[in-house]
Amino acid sequence: MRLKTVECEVERLLAVIGGKWKVLILRELFDGPRRHAQLCRALPGIRQKVLTAQLRELELDGAVSRKVLAAKRPHVEYSLTPFGERLRGLILQMHDLARQNCAVLKRRPPAGRFARK
Repeated sequence: MRLKTVECEVERLLAVIGGKWKVLILRELFDGPRRHAQLCRALPGIRQKVLTAQLRELELDGAVSRKVLAAKRPHVEYSLTPFGERLRGLILQMHDLARQNCAVLKRRPPAGRFARK
């Protein structure tokens, strides 16, 4: 098997927002900084371990910043970076496109699933 040697910039961007939870995490951060527990409550069904992993990936990709706040009970707060703010426009455009083409999208099977015969 040959390794892919050419990588498109669009592929890199899709890797940043790809996955089940990343866009939803970013959407929650559009309204301002959130603590880990707040994100957990806002995203029913996500496991704490998965949320932590997704936040770390978003941080490594430069979309989210992590800030440790010292208080009586120290906690961590996540917010969008300038790059994350730029993703807001892209995600909102994707949302509008999906809404405008809802009928077409409903005819397609869910991503990654094949019809059984």
